[in-house]
Amino acid sequence: MNELTHFNEEGRARMVDVSTKAETTRVAVARGEIRMKPETLTLVKEGLMAKGDVLAVSQVAGIMGAKKTSDIIPMCHPLLLSGIDVSFKINDQESKIEIQVTVNNSGQTGVEMEALTGVSVAALTIYDMCKAAEKDMVIGDICLVSKSGGKSGNYIRADKTK
Repeated sequence: MNELTHFNEEGRARMVDVSTKAETTRVAVARGEIRMKPETLTLVKEGLMAKGDVLAVSQVAGIMGAKKTSDIIPMCHPLLLSGIDVSFKINDQESKIEIQVTVNNSGQTGVEMEALTGVSVAALTIYDMCKAAEKDMVIGDICLVSKSGGKSGNYIRADKTK
């Protein structure tokens, strides 16, 4: 098990000093999903939700969420992000919307938390925009799919179905 780096010698929380780390190109991909009733999914696909275009708003929210990660996750460093891509896949068979966020930058610390936060905020936005039609939606399976760059190198999730 790795040493817990977010605690100082007194056992108190701290933000890790990354000033001596090499700057590298970093990319992280995260995924998640929101499950809903087929009727709700149809409303999303046909653009009939009262609040507007669900996926367009959720896409912007996911980007904003990734950009604001350090504002809501206490030990995350504020990062200059080079790119953020939010995409959706509608799965009619399982009545869900799959969300994928890719974040990249060139810096001294990774962008995994930004990708995960982007997925979470995008999913929450879909819920918010659809809650008048359904409150039983379930957000889940949020995970890191892959990451590259940095001292720890590359990571690819073994269970690629998530």
